[in-house]
Parts: sequence; C-alpha cells; structure tokens
Amino acid sequence: MNDGRSSEPTPADPRTRARIHTELGALYFQEGNPAAAIDHLSIAIQVDPDYATALSVRGLVLADLKEFAKADADFSRALSRAPNDPEINNNYGWFLCETGKVRESVAYFERALRDPLYETPDRAHTNAGNCLLRIGELESAQRHYLQAVRLSRTGAVPARLGLADIFFRQGNADEARIYLNDALRMMEPASPAALWLGLRIERKAGNKSAESSFAAQLRGRYPTSEEYQQFLKGNFE
Repeated sequence: MNDGRSSEPTPADPRTRARIHTELGALYFQEGNPAAAIDHLSIAIQVDPDYATALSVRGLVLADLKEFAKADADFSRALSRAPNDPEINNNYGWFLCETGKVRESVAYFERALRDPLYETPDRAHTNAGNCLLRIGELESAQRHYLQAVRLSRTGAVPARLGLADIFFRQGNADEARIYLNDALRMMEPASPAALWLGLRIERKAGNKSAESSFAAQLRGRYPTSEEYQQFLKGNFE
C-alpha cells in the first residue's frame, strides 16, 4: 500500500547541506586540520555558492595559510552576499588587521557592532581593541576592551589582558595587576604572553619576588617562546 511517502530519504536542500559542510569545516579548522577544513568549505560553496558564511570561514582558513589574495576574494564575495552580517564583518576586520590594514579594519568591527542582534559583540570589541593597541591608540583600545568585559559571557580574558597591557604602558601597575590577575584566574595554563606581561608589571613596580615567580614560570613552561627570548635579551618595555 502506498501511503504517499517515498521510501527513499529526501536529499537535504542546498543551504542545509552547505551549512553542514561549513560546520564540519569550522570544526576541522579549530582542530588544526586546515586541509580537511578547506575540503568541506569548498563543498559547501560548490553546493550553495551564495552561502556567505562558508565563504567567510574559508577566508579565515586561507588567511591562516597565508593565502591572503584568495582569502580577500572569499571575504569580498561573502560581504557582497551579506554586507551587514556581523560575524562576517568581524572576520574581515580581523583579516585586515592581521594584514597590516588596521585603520580599515576598525570600520568593519564597528559595522558588526551596529547589529543589535549580534550574539558575540565582545569578540568584535576585543578585536578592535587588539588592533588599535597595535598602533598605540590606547584610549580607543581601552574603550573597546571595557565594552568587551561588560558584554562577555565567558570572562573576556583577551580583553582583560589588553587592559592590563594598557595600564602597564601608562605606568599604572596597580590597575594592570588587577586586570592581569583576573585573567590569570580564568586561564589554565597561563599563556606566555600573560606571564611575560606579569613579569614586566612586577618589574616596573619593583616587586622582585613576584617578578622572579613569573620568570620561573616562563622559563619552565615556555623556554622556546618569543616572550622568553625577549626576557633573555632584557627587552622589558
């Protein structure tokens, strides 16, 4: 008896298939397998050429592989299809920052932040802060970091480290220490950048015991890190 239902499974529509491959591609990228990520993302784009999320994520992977021209092309295609998508604008802003176009990048972070439904605005604020810090715009960077701390649901560790760095540069060891300690409580293990910042904060404050503790951790955990090499060279500023 035919009840009107096919015995064969109905193939997923192109957007659903593209979304599945995009999610797999993002997962492989997070796990450090860019080749598999590219494979799945390319399938997603082949299935649904207008799926902007797949183009944006592939742009991130290509940027990580230093294929900057291809990455830029993917981001441009993504933005042409979804010009106001906050995550795509955030991703492209970060790409521009990483390729030395810091001032251009900020406009994309700000565009992402104009979307009231953006689920992770703290990420765009943190990225904007990081990029502005690179060019010494401490006041603007601080404003973005503080917003990230206010909005984050996960502790905003990178933003707290950024604030600690700003206060260190301004010679305010007490405030720098507060934000660094907040970040360290949420980090396991502490990153070499966090340990190096802590070492320099305590050195500037004249706290030899704490400075030595950070130095011992940096040496013990990350003896080949760039931060430890800077320590050996005495580049404390």
